[in-house]
Amino acid sequence: MADTQVSRQHSPQAIVIAGHEALLRRTSRMLSLANAKEWTALVDEESRYLLDVERLARFEADVALDDEGRARKAQLLEQVLEQSMEVRRRLIERRDELGRLIVSGEKKRQVGRAYRAQEDSRVLERESRFTQGRS
Repeated sequence: MADTQVSRQHSPQAIVIAGHEALLRRTSRMLSLANAKEWTALVDEESRYLLDVERLARFEADVALDDEGRARKAQLLEQVLEQSMEVRRRLIERRDELGRLIVSGEKKRQVGRAYRAQEDSRVLERESRFTQGRS
């Protein structure tokens, strides 16, 4: 019995399921990082996630899962998808926030340029009056 359990733990199906469980843990970390607004760490984690997905896809291409394995994989994929969608939602919020900051910064620059132009005009006008008064 122990030999069967050990061989089952190292079977291709068990490895595939373990791979999907690892993806779920990684998407959980990604969601935690997104919630904490740790954007650089999130990008790093997402890069590792993509590598893991690619590696797992190559491995599981030749693995046939039994009914229990397919059900567990479907459950894990659903959870991964839910977390991935939430991470995406957070990233869209961040993108929109950055867009607003860019627009705000551009408006500030435009206002600054307008004031500088106005101030330059006043300075030139004063200089003109000063030099005309000396002539």
